Amino acid sequence: MKIVLDNLTKRFPNRNRKIGGEVTAVDHFNVEIPDGELVGLLGPSGCGKSTVLNMICGLEKPTEGRVFFGEEDVTDLSPENRGVGMVFQSYALYPHMTVRENIRFPLENRKGKDRLSKEEMEEKVMEAAKLVQIDQLMDRKPAEMSGGQQQRVAIARALVKRPGVLLLDEPLSNLDARLRLATREEIRRIQTETGITTVFVTHDQEEAMSISDHIILMKEGVRHQVGKPQDVYDDPVNLFVAQFLGTPAINVFQGEVKNEELFIGKDRVLDVPGAGDGDVFVGIRPEGAALQADGPFALKLDHVEVLGRDTIVVASHPSFQGENVRLIIPSEQREEVSDTPRFVLKPRGVHLFDAKTQERIRYGKGNR
Repeated sequence: MKIVLDNLTKRFPNRNRKIGGEVTAVDHFNVEIPDGELVGLLGPSGCGKSTVLNMICGLEKPTEGRVFFGEEDVTDLSPENRGVGMVFQSYALYPHMTVRENIRFPLENRKGKDRLSKEEMEEKVMEAAKLVQIDQLMDRKPAEMSGGQQQRVAIARALVKRPGVLLLDEPLSNLDARLRLATREEIRRIQTETGITTVFVTHDQEEAMSISDHIILMKEGVRHQVGKPQDVYDDPVNLFVAQFLGTPAINVFQGEVKNEELFIGKDRVLDVPGAGDGDVFVGIRPEGAALQADGPFALKLDHVEVLGRDTIVVASHPSFQGENVRLIIPSEQREEVSDTPRFVLKPRGVHLFDAKTQERIRYGKGNR
Protein backbone atom coordinates (compact mmCIF):
# COMPACT_ATOMS: atom_id res chain seq x y z
CA MET A 1 0.00 0.00 0.00
CA LYS A 2 1.52 3.31 -1.11
CA ILE A 3 1.15 6.18 1.37
CA VAL A 4 1.04 9.79 0.19
CA LEU A 5 1.11 12.67 2.66
CA ASP A 6 0.04 15.83 0.84
CA ASN A 7 0.85 19.16 2.52
CA LEU A 8 0.16 17.62 5.91
CA THR A 9 -0.01 20.18 8.73
CA LYS A 10 -1.00 19.86 12.37
CA ARG A 11 -1.41 22.72 14.82
CA PHE A 12 -2.29 22.43 18.51
CA PRO A 13 -3.50 25.14 20.90
CA ASN A 14 -0.64 26.63 22.87
CA ARG A 15 -0.67 25.26 26.43
CA ASN A 16 0.78 28.54 27.64
CA ARG A 17 -2.38 30.61 27.93
CA LYS A 18 -0.40 33.81 28.45
CA ILE A 19 1.12 33.46 24.99
CA GLY A 20 -1.97 31.96 23.36
CA GLY A 21 -2.21 31.10 19.68
CA GLU A 22 -1.20 27.77 18.20
CA VAL A 23 1.87 25.54 18.07
CA THR A 24 2.74 23.94 14.73
CA ALA A 25 3.79 20.34 15.31
CA VAL A 26 3.93 19.34 11.62
CA ASP A 27 4.38 21.96 8.90
CA HIS A 28 3.35 21.34 5.27
CA PHE A 29 4.80 17.83 5.24
CA ASN A 30 4.97 16.21 1.79
CA VAL A 31 6.23 12.69 1.22
CA GLU A 32 5.42 9.53 -0.75
CA ILE A 33 6.12 6.16 0.88
CA PRO A 34 6.36 3.40 -1.76
CA ASP A 35 4.33 0.22 -1.53
CA GLY A 36 6.02 -2.60 0.36
CA GLU A 37 8.89 -0.59 1.84
CA LEU A 38 10.09 -0.14 5.41
CA VAL A 39 10.61 3.59 5.90
CA GLY A 40 12.27 5.13 8.95
CA LEU A 41 10.77 8.41 10.16
CA LEU A 42 13.71 9.94 11.97
CA GLY A 43 14.45 13.04 13.96
CA PRO A 44 15.14 14.45 17.43
CA SER A 45 12.59 14.16 20.22
CA GLY A 46 9.70 16.58 19.77
CA CYS A 47 10.18 17.04 16.02
CA GLY A 48 6.68 15.80 15.10
CA LYS A 49 7.39 12.17 14.17
CA SER A 50 4.66 10.62 16.32
CA THR A 51 2.19 13.30 15.23
CA VAL A 52 2.79 12.32 11.59
CA LEU A 53 2.23 8.67 12.53
CA ASN A 54 -0.98 9.52 14.40
CA MET A 55 -2.31 11.37 11.35
CA ILE A 56 -1.51 8.40 9.13
CA CYS A 57 -3.46 6.03 11.38
CA GLY A 58 -6.29 8.49 12.07
CA LEU A 59 -5.73 9.18 15.77
CA GLU A 60 -5.10 12.83 14.87
CA LYS A 61 -6.95 14.83 12.21
CA PRO A 62 -4.77 17.15 10.09
CA THR A 63 -5.28 20.88 10.38
CA GLU A 64 -4.44 21.04 6.68
CA GLY A 65 -3.50 18.54 4.00
CA ARG A 66 -4.60 15.04 3.02
CA VAL A 67 -3.58 11.43 3.63
CA PHE A 68 -3.83 8.92 0.77
CA PHE A 69 -3.52 5.12 0.85
CA GLY A 70 -2.89 4.24 -2.75
CA GLU A 71 -5.35 6.41 -4.68
CA GLU A 72 -7.88 6.53 -1.82
CA ASP A 73 -8.20 9.65 0.32
CA VAL A 74 -8.46 8.31 3.89
CA THR A 75 -8.14 11.66 5.69
CA ASP A 76 -11.71 11.53 7.01
CA LEU A 77 -11.84 7.78 7.70
CA SER A 78 -11.82 6.57 11.30
CA PRO A 79 -8.77 4.54 12.44
CA GLU A 80 -10.67 1.23 12.44
CA ASN A 81 -11.60 1.71 8.78
CA ARG A 82 -8.10 2.44 7.48
CA GLY A 83 -6.67 -1.08 7.57
CA VAL A 84 -3.75 0.00 9.73
CA GLY A 85 -1.82 -1.94 12.35
CA MET A 86 -0.27 0.17 15.12
CA VAL A 87 2.45 -0.77 17.60
CA PHE A 88 2.92 1.73 20.43
CA GLN A 89 6.05 2.53 22.41
CA SER A 90 4.43 1.18 25.60
CA TYR A 91 3.21 -2.02 23.82
CA ALA A 92 -0.31 -1.37 25.31
CA LEU A 93 -0.96 -5.05 26.08
CA TYR A 94 -3.90 -6.03 28.28
CA PRO A 95 -2.27 -7.34 31.49
CA HIS A 96 -5.18 -9.64 32.42
CA MET A 97 -5.17 -11.38 29.02
CA THR A 98 -2.92 -14.17 27.78
CA VAL A 99 -0.78 -13.81 24.67
CA ARG A 100 -3.47 -15.64 22.68
CA GLU A 101 -6.20 -13.34 23.95
CA ASN A 102 -4.16 -10.19 23.32
CA ILE A 103 -3.46 -11.17 19.72
CA ARG A 104 -7.05 -12.28 19.13
CA PHE A 105 -8.64 -9.12 20.54
CA PRO A 106 -8.72 -7.07 17.26
CA LEU A 107 -10.48 -9.97 15.50
CA GLU A 108 -13.22 -10.19 18.12
CA ASN A 109 -14.43 -6.70 17.25
CA ARG A 110 -15.28 -7.57 13.67
CA LYS A 111 -18.93 -7.41 12.72
CA GLY A 112 -21.22 -8.40 9.87
CA LYS A 113 -19.58 -10.02 6.86
CA ASP A 114 -16.12 -9.56 8.43
CA ARG A 115 -17.02 -11.56 11.52
CA LEU A 116 -14.89 -14.69 11.98
CA SER A 117 -15.61 -18.04 13.57
CA LYS A 118 -13.57 -19.18 16.59
CA GLU A 119 -11.67 -21.60 14.37
CA GLU A 120 -10.82 -18.88 11.84
CA MET A 121 -9.66 -16.55 14.60
CA GLU A 122 -7.46 -19.24 16.14
CA GLU A 123 -5.88 -19.95 12.75
CA LYS A 124 -5.04 -16.28 12.20
CA VAL A 125 -3.76 -15.88 15.77
CA MET A 126 -1.38 -18.83 15.42
CA GLU A 127 -0.21 -17.61 12.02
CA ALA A 128 0.70 -14.21 13.49
CA ALA A 129 2.32 -15.77 16.56
CA LYS A 130 4.50 -18.07 14.45
CA LEU A 131 5.57 -15.15 12.27
CA VAL A 132 7.02 -13.36 15.32
CA GLN A 133 8.18 -16.63 16.91
CA ILE A 134 6.10 -16.58 20.11
CA ASP A 135 3.81 -19.54 19.35
CA GLN A 136 5.27 -21.39 22.39
CA LEU A 137 4.13 -18.62 24.76
CA MET A 138 0.43 -18.46 23.98
CA ASP A 139 -0.84 -19.05 27.52
CA ARG A 140 1.46 -16.60 29.28
CA LYS A 141 0.40 -13.18 30.47
CA PRO A 142 2.46 -10.01 29.80
CA ALA A 143 3.89 -9.90 33.33
CA GLU A 144 5.43 -13.34 32.76
CA MET A 145 7.34 -12.22 29.65
CA SER A 146 10.47 -10.23 28.84
CA GLY A 147 10.31 -6.83 27.17
CA GLY A 148 11.35 -8.31 23.84
CA GLN A 149 8.62 -10.97 24.04
CA GLN A 150 6.01 -8.36 24.90
CA GLN A 151 7.11 -6.34 21.90
CA ARG A 152 6.57 -9.37 19.67
CA VAL A 153 3.07 -9.83 21.07
CA ALA A 154 2.29 -6.21 20.22
CA ILE A 155 3.57 -6.71 16.66
CA ALA A 156 1.58 -9.95 16.28
CA ARG A 157 -1.58 -8.17 17.46
CA ALA A 158 -1.03 -5.48 14.82
CA LEU A 159 -0.36 -8.06 12.09
CA VAL A 160 -3.26 -10.39 12.85
CA LYS A 161 -5.66 -8.05 11.02
CA ARG A 162 -3.46 -8.34 7.92
CA PRO A 163 -3.20 -4.56 7.62
CA GLY A 164 -2.20 -2.74 4.47
CA VAL A 165 0.01 -0.44 6.57
CA LEU A 166 2.04 -1.17 9.72
CA LEU A 167 3.02 1.74 11.98
CA LEU A 168 5.67 1.39 14.70
CA ASP A 169 6.06 4.25 17.19
CA GLU A 170 9.45 4.07 18.97
CA PRO A 171 8.98 0.29 19.35
CA LEU A 172 12.43 -0.46 20.76
CA SER A 173 12.96 2.39 23.22
CA ASN A 174 12.07 0.29 26.29
CA LEU A 175 14.56 -2.50 25.50
CA ASP A 176 18.20 -2.84 26.53
CA ALA A 177 20.93 -2.35 23.93
CA ARG A 178 21.45 -6.01 22.97
CA LEU A 179 17.73 -6.73 22.79
CA ARG A 180 17.18 -3.62 20.66
CA LEU A 181 19.66 -4.98 18.13
CA ALA A 182 17.99 -8.40 17.97
CA THR A 183 14.46 -6.98 17.83
CA ARG A 184 15.16 -4.51 15.06
CA GLU A 185 16.52 -7.37 12.97
CA GLU A 186 13.29 -9.26 13.68
CA ILE A 187 11.23 -6.26 12.55
CA ARG A 188 13.17 -6.20 9.28
CA ARG A 189 12.62 -9.95 8.81
CA ILE A 190 8.89 -9.71 9.53
CA GLN A 191 8.45 -6.77 7.17
CA THR A 192 10.35 -8.55 4.41
CA GLU A 193 8.28 -11.72 4.80
CA THR A 194 4.92 -9.92 4.87
CA GLY A 195 5.67 -7.16 2.35
CA ILE A 196 3.54 -4.74 4.38
CA THR A 197 4.30 -1.05 3.93
CA THR A 198 5.83 -0.10 7.28
CA VAL A 199 6.63 3.25 8.89
CA PHE A 200 9.11 2.99 11.76
CA VAL A 201 9.39 6.04 14.03
CA THR A 202 12.61 6.49 16.01
CA HIS A 203 15.03 9.15 17.24
CA ASP A 204 17.88 6.60 17.02
CA GLN A 205 19.66 7.15 13.70
CA GLU A 206 21.52 3.83 13.91
CA GLU A 207 18.22 1.93 14.17
CA ALA A 208 16.71 3.77 11.23
CA MET A 209 19.75 3.42 8.99
CA SER A 210 20.26 -0.28 9.72
CA ILE A 211 16.83 -1.60 8.70
CA SER A 212 15.11 1.05 6.53
CA ASP A 213 14.76 1.06 2.76
CA HIS A 214 14.47 4.84 2.94
CA ILE A 215 14.65 7.36 5.77
CA ILE A 216 12.73 10.59 6.21
CA LEU A 217 14.62 13.07 8.36
CA MET A 218 12.64 15.83 10.02
CA LYS A 219 13.18 18.66 12.48
CA GLU A 220 10.63 20.97 14.12
CA GLY A 221 7.82 19.56 12.02
CA VAL A 222 9.60 20.12 8.69
CA ARG A 223 10.92 17.47 6.31
CA HIS A 224 14.62 18.04 5.65
CA GLN A 225 15.71 15.09 3.52
CA VAL A 226 14.39 11.81 2.13
CA GLY A 227 16.52 9.06 0.64
CA LYS A 228 18.27 5.75 1.06
CA PRO A 229 20.16 5.73 4.39
CA GLN A 230 23.65 5.60 2.89
CA ASP A 231 22.82 8.25 0.28
CA VAL A 232 21.59 10.66 2.97
CA TYR A 233 24.71 9.99 5.06
CA ASP A 234 27.04 10.55 2.11
CA ASP A 235 25.15 13.51 0.67
CA PRO A 236 23.49 15.60 3.44
CA VAL A 237 21.60 18.68 2.25
CA ASN A 238 22.41 20.77 5.32
CA LEU A 239 24.34 20.86 8.57
CA PHE A 240 21.46 19.46 10.65
CA VAL A 241 21.26 16.30 8.53
CA ALA A 242 25.04 15.87 8.57
CA GLN A 243 25.19 16.21 12.36
CA PHE A 244 22.23 13.94 13.05
CA LEU A 245 23.51 10.95 11.09
CA GLY A 246 26.64 9.07 12.02
CA THR A 247 28.36 7.54 15.07
CA PRO A 248 30.71 9.08 16.10
CA ALA A 249 29.09 12.33 14.95
CA ILE A 250 30.58 14.49 12.23
CA ASN A 251 33.26 16.93 13.44
CA VAL A 252 32.28 20.55 12.78
CA PHE A 253 34.83 23.39 12.54
CA GLN A 254 34.71 27.05 11.69
CA GLY A 255 36.53 27.59 8.42
CA GLU A 256 37.05 29.94 5.52
CA VAL A 257 37.28 29.51 1.76
CA LYS A 258 39.75 31.76 -0.06
CA ASN A 259 40.59 31.36 -3.75
CA GLU A 260 39.09 27.84 -3.80
CA GLU A 261 41.24 26.77 -0.86
CA LEU A 262 39.85 25.72 2.52
CA PHE A 263 41.41 27.04 5.72
CA ILE A 264 40.72 25.82 9.24
CA GLY A 265 42.44 28.29 11.51
CA LYS A 266 45.78 29.05 9.85
CA ASP A 267 46.03 25.65 8.17
CA ARG A 268 45.33 25.36 4.47
CA VAL A 269 43.75 21.90 4.56
CA LEU A 270 42.07 21.18 1.22
CA ASP A 271 41.49 22.40 -2.33
CA VAL A 272 37.77 23.10 -2.84
CA PRO A 273 37.35 23.90 -6.57
CA GLY A 274 34.10 25.68 -7.31
CA ALA A 275 33.45 26.89 -3.75
CA GLY A 276 33.04 30.66 -3.37
CA ASP A 277 34.98 32.76 -0.89
CA GLY A 278 33.51 33.22 2.58
CA ASP A 279 33.03 31.82 6.05
CA VAL A 280 31.86 28.22 6.25
CA PHE A 281 31.21 25.40 8.64
CA VAL A 282 33.46 22.45 7.82
CA GLY A 283 32.07 19.00 8.57
CA ILE A 284 34.66 16.20 8.67
CA ARG A 285 33.34 12.67 9.06
CA PRO A 286 35.31 10.53 11.58
CA GLU A 287 36.49 8.42 8.64
CA GLY A 288 37.11 11.52 6.47
CA ALA A 289 40.77 12.04 7.41
CA ALA A 290 43.87 9.88 7.17
CA LEU A 291 46.79 10.01 9.61
CA GLN A 292 49.86 11.30 7.79
CA ALA A 293 53.07 12.68 9.34
CA ASP A 294 53.28 15.64 6.94
CA GLY A 295 49.51 16.17 6.60
CA PRO A 296 48.24 19.77 6.42
CA PHE A 297 45.70 19.49 9.26
CA ALA A 298 47.15 19.46 12.80
CA LEU A 299 45.35 18.65 16.07
CA LYS A 300 46.31 18.50 19.75
CA LEU A 301 45.97 14.95 21.12
CA ASP A 302 43.77 14.33 24.15
CA HIS A 303 43.76 10.54 24.19
CA VAL A 304 43.29 7.45 22.03
CA GLU A 305 40.38 5.00 22.22
CA VAL A 306 41.14 1.47 20.98
CA LEU A 307 38.07 -0.35 19.65
CA GLY A 308 39.60 -3.50 18.20
CA ARG A 309 39.58 -3.09 14.44
CA ASP A 310 39.57 0.73 14.66
CA THR A 311 41.19 3.35 16.84
CA ILE A 312 39.64 6.74 17.58
CA VAL A 313 41.94 9.70 17.93
CA VAL A 314 40.32 12.10 20.41
CA ALA A 315 41.80 15.57 20.07
CA SER A 316 41.14 19.31 20.17
CA HIS A 317 41.39 22.29 17.83
CA PRO A 318 40.69 26.02 18.45
CA SER A 319 38.20 26.14 15.56
CA PHE A 320 36.24 23.06 16.62
CA GLN A 321 32.54 23.57 17.43
CA GLY A 322 32.22 21.17 20.35
CA GLU A 323 34.20 19.37 23.03
CA ASN A 324 36.40 16.78 21.27
CA VAL A 325 37.37 15.99 17.71
CA ARG A 326 37.00 12.27 16.92
CA LEU A 327 38.75 10.75 13.92
CA ILE A 328 38.94 7.06 13.10
CA ILE A 329 42.21 5.45 12.02
CA PRO A 330 43.19 1.78 11.50
CA SER A 331 44.35 0.20 14.77
CA GLU A 332 47.72 -0.72 13.29
CA GLN A 333 48.48 3.03 13.08
CA ARG A 334 47.85 3.83 16.72
CA GLU A 335 51.57 3.70 17.57
CA GLU A 336 52.10 6.50 15.02
CA VAL A 337 49.85 8.95 16.87
CA SER A 338 51.92 11.82 18.31
CA ASP A 339 50.97 14.61 20.71
CA THR A 340 50.17 16.76 17.66
CA PRO A 341 48.84 14.28 15.09
CA ARG A 342 48.54 15.50 11.51
CA PHE A 343 45.97 14.42 8.94
CA VAL A 344 45.24 14.68 5.26
CA LEU A 345 41.55 15.22 4.47
CA LYS A 346 39.50 13.11 2.04
CA PRO A 347 37.17 15.23 -0.14
CA ARG A 348 34.33 12.66 0.06
CA GLY A 349 34.39 12.87 3.85
CA VAL A 350 34.53 16.67 4.09
CA HIS A 351 31.37 18.75 3.69
CA LEU A 352 31.08 22.53 3.58
CA PHE A 353 28.06 24.45 4.83
CA ASP A 354 27.15 28.10 4.48
CA ALA A 355 27.92 29.86 7.79
CA LYS A 356 24.56 31.70 7.75
CA THR A 357 22.02 29.34 6.15
CA GLN A 358 23.83 26.08 7.08
CA GLU A 359 22.93 24.74 3.63
CA ARG A 360 25.42 22.47 1.89
CA ILE A 361 28.07 24.00 -0.40
CA ARG A 362 29.17 21.59 -3.10
CA TYR A 363 32.65 21.64 -4.56
CA GLY A 364 34.84 19.60 -6.89
CA LYS A 365 34.07 16.20 -8.40
CA GLY A 366 34.64 14.26 -5.17
CA ASN A 367 32.03 16.14 -3.16
CA ARG A 368 29.08 16.38 -5.50
